[in-house]
Amino acid sequence: MELNPYAKFLDGRDRVEVLSATSARLKDLAGRLPQEQLAMRAPQGKWNAREIIAHLADCELVFGFRLRQVLAEDHPTLQPFDQDRWAERYTNFDFKSALALFLAVRHANILLIETTSPQDRKRHATHPERGTMTFCTVVETMAGHDVNHLQQLERLAGSS
Repeated sequence: MELNPYAKFLDGRDRVEVLSATSARLKDLAGRLPQEQLAMRAPQGKWNAREIIAHLADCELVFGFRLRQVLAEDHPTLQPFDQDRWAERYTNFDFKSALALFLAVRHANILLIETTSPQDRKRHATHPERGTMTFCTVVETMAGHDVNHLQQLERLAGSS
């Protein structure tokens, strides 16, 4: 598995700018998705809009923990997770609650990222499936992950 499979989605964009812009884009998309669209299956994807937002909220919690772990421990091992197993519970999530969770945790994560020093950003961690990465690699992964799922949501909003 490659170190950051989401890097390709950034297309040269600044990772922190992408992270900072995601909340506004999600709010915009939330306003454009009709209620019935939140339960429809994605045309070429495996999750509907509600499930994508729940997934983003889950991942924001995970990424936030990973960022803090990299800053607080010397070369920690990051815990992978099975997103499909986590997604089995997304039928219990409602769109507004999942979006609110994402927005709150993203705000906290941006504040953390913005306070890091150049030395902090070079701190290392190991992901058992992807290898050794830095704090910046985790941030880059977050940003590419955002773009990937924002593109999916844009397609769903456009299909309504």
